[in-house]
Amino acid sequence: MSLTHEFQVEFTQRSARVKSLDLHPVNPWLLVGQHSGTVEIWNYKLQRLEKSFTVTNNLPVRSAKFMAQKDWIIIGADDMKIHVYDYNTKEKVKEFKAHEDYIRNVVVHPKQSYILSSSDDHQIKIWNWENDWSCVRTFEGHSHYVMQLAFNPKDDNIFASVSLDGCAKVWNLQDSNPIASVAAHERGVNCITYLTREDGLYFLTGSDDCTIKVWDSESLRCIKVLEGHTNNVNAILINPHHPLILTVSEDKTIRIWNAITYELEKTLDQGLGRVWAIDIEKNTNKIVIGCDEGYLVGNVING
Repeated sequence: MSLTHEFQVEFTQRSARVKSLDLHPVNPWLLVGQHSGTVEIWNYKLQRLEKSFTVTNNLPVRSAKFMAQKDWIIIGADDMKIHVYDYNTKEKVKEFKAHEDYIRNVVVHPKQSYILSSSDDHQIKIWNWENDWSCVRTFEGHSHYVMQLAFNPKDDNIFASVSLDGCAKVWNLQDSNPIASVAAHERGVNCITYLTREDGLYFLTGSDDCTIKVWDSESLRCIKVLEGHTNNVNAILINPHHPLILTVSEDKTIRIWNAITYELEKTLDQGLGRVWAIDIEKNTNKIVIGCDEGYLVGNVING
């Protein structure tokens, strides 16, 4: 008999619409990027606001990430700029126009001094923060908004991207052209993440067609389609402590799937409207979920 899991909510915080979440790797801090243009750092243990940054004048912040090795936060927004702040002093470290349209995603390289950004201008760019944030390379190949990026966990010179053109593409940091591409969905693709299993490496894509697809990363063959959401799928999370996949959607639900059988275990509606973002602190298994009307913090437990 398979073990089922529950999501245990610790607390809920009402706020403006949450578009981005990131958990600090050491401190009990949650970085919240809001549609209102504000970024906040919350202490989720003490349930209190630590710092707030007014980044744009009511233009959405769509991606905000901690860069703990420099005590920075990196922010991409609809003003087409990348903003960098020291989260200890609140000093603005850097601000520059990075794209010709809204910035959808920023990703920090796990080892090198690189930041990747993707945009509605159909481009992906890599920036070297050790070299005065110079643009090292521009990656071109998508024909619509580039929604999300993910580094390959087994080779951090490789990353994948998804776009509203329906495609998932795989890139090498050294090459401006994609090394692989697949027409992943018939509608736009919003999110991508890698899944490491004993039998190999996979990536998952979530789409406006309401499905999540599981792809073999080598053959780019779709091995499973997860169906159940009734609106756009916005984010996917792999839980490293349990064999689970969590997906969130504009249908206002969080769904928990078994990462071995791919069966749906649980559907949750926390009453905070559409769900946009999800993240996990890998050491503590703390999960955060961002919605139209705020965010919640909790843990997956055995049912």
